[in-house]
Amino acid sequence: MRKRFLEENHRGIYSYMLLSETLWKHLAEIDEECNEMMDRLVRQMAKKEGVTEQLKSDDWLCWLQKMNSIRSRAEEVVLHDLIYSL
Repeated sequence: MRKRFLEENHRGIYSYMLLSETLWKHLAEIDEECNEMMDRLVRQMAKKEGVTEQLKSDDWLCWLQKMNSIRSRAEEVVLHDLIYSL
């Protein structure tokens, strides 16, 4: 996604990174940051909203709905903060 964003919206930066052979390192760093941020945000949101293993064992459907909502919101934050920003 980051590659496509740079390629479509910031051709100069994309071309420079591609020619200077820094693009793939940059993409790997962004990928790692995204994964770490997603993990951290999901943990924090789940804790704040009381989504626990106990809820999972008591009402797994409710737990699943809440976790899907949390993941979706965390993904939006990651996309905004890391993928679609310079």
